[in-house]
Amino acid sequence: MQSVETAHTVTTRDEVRRVLLITLMLNLLVAIGKIAIGLVSGALSVMADGFHSLIDSSANVVSLLANHIAHQPPDDDHPYGHRRFETLAALMIGGLLLVTAWEIGRSAVERLLSATSPPDITALTVGVLLVTLVVNVGVSYYERRAGQRLRSELLIADAKHTQSDIYVTTSVLISVLLIRAGLLWVDAVAALMIVMLIGRAAWQVLSQTGRVLVDTAPYTTDELHAWIQEIPAVDDVVRVRSRGPVDAAHIDVDLRVAPATTTDHTAAIADAVREKLEQHIGDVAEVEVHFVPQQTDEPNYALIARAVADHLGLATHEVRINDATRGKILEMHVEVAPGQSLADAHERVTQLETTLQQRLPEVVDVVTHIEPAQMTSHHVCDEITCEAHLATALAHLNAHYPAYDWHDLHIYHDDAGYAIVTHVALPAHTSVETAHLVAEEAEVLLKNAMPDV
Repeated sequence: MQSVETAHTVTTRDEVRRVLLITLMLNLLVAIGKIAIGLVSGALSVMADGFHSLIDSSANVVSLLANHIAHQPPDDDHPYGHRRFETLAALMIGGLLLVTAWEIGRSAVERLLSATSPPDITALTVGVLLVTLVVNVGVSYYERRAGQRLRSELLIADAKHTQSDIYVTTSVLISVLLIRAGLLWVDAVAALMIVMLIGRAAWQVLSQTGRVLVDTAPYTTDELHAWIQEIPAVDDVVRVRSRGPVDAAHIDVDLRVAPATTTDHTAAIADAVREKLEQHIGDVAEVEVHFVPQQTDEPNYALIARAVADHLGLATHEVRINDATRGKILEMHVEVAPGQSLADAHERVTQLETTLQQRLPEVVDVVTHIEPAQMTSHHVCDEITCEAHLATALAHLNAHYPAYDWHDLHIYHDDAGYAIVTHVALPAHTSVETAHLVAEEAEVLLKNAMPDV
């Protein structure tokens, strides 16, 4: 699993680097073309637009360096990884956007306040600007789509920066045409409008990166809570929180469990939580699951009743504990063999009641409802499906409980889904209650890992 995740990370990093290199080369070509035609025509706006495009190139260089650093594995100085370097790079791009807005705004104001001689605008000037405009549109679209596909905030932020260059080039193109028409003042007004658009893009980038830097939660507590509550074994989510970017969030989960819950059981629940969050979110940098024991000394009455009943060859369900004035009343349904006589069933159930009251002094009465055990009709599934399910189940059991001997696995299929039956060898000194707890843990594990079981 680790090797697969590492390979996926390397592939994503290489794809991001390839997109940035392509964008860098195209931005350099655009910048050189604008500067050259600006020098030839004497159009200061075109030349300034060319130098503005160089900002895109410098932003690409920053992005490449950040992409290389951000995907380095965690080390002693950065135990949580280096993803914040990518966020810092996005922050720098936002700063470059603000600088660009300031320079264009200042130039526009100066153009309004001072008279300048019109440059020599030719068809070549207009043609070069049109070509660079088409290239800018293509680069912005390509980079934005790649950023969404790779879930890279760096590419998305850089695409916004490239998009601002489209507005600038459009403004320059319009101003060039209006210069030929004699309306020099329109160029400065259009430039000021573009400043507002660039400022808006800068705010979006700075706002997004700022949320990450100040640890704003990428996912709401309610949605994380709802996803975790989908797991059957989770009883109470004490606290859940998240931080970091959306595509690499760190999530902390606190769950309350019964005091008798074993380490193996909590490990199975923690794995289920991680799998559930990855199922809903996708890329998660880290999920930390902490377990808080119940602040109560009350025993697990259902588990105790089930263990005692099993020792007597019985089965129980719908076990409830009720508080009465004179003490606790334990109520349950007891299943007996369908062909058993009423006298024999009554004797064994009475023995169950007596044993439970001896083990639980606080219980003043045990109320039982005798009913025949349900006999479910199972169908044998096809051989290939059976073998695949049994192999998966055995692999999960051996991975989580390597000290136990799991054997004689059988699988059946009915209208409700698949049913897996297995035997497990436990040490002779293991109590019946502990054995049933292991069985419950195994059930939780398999149900979470195999939804059709």
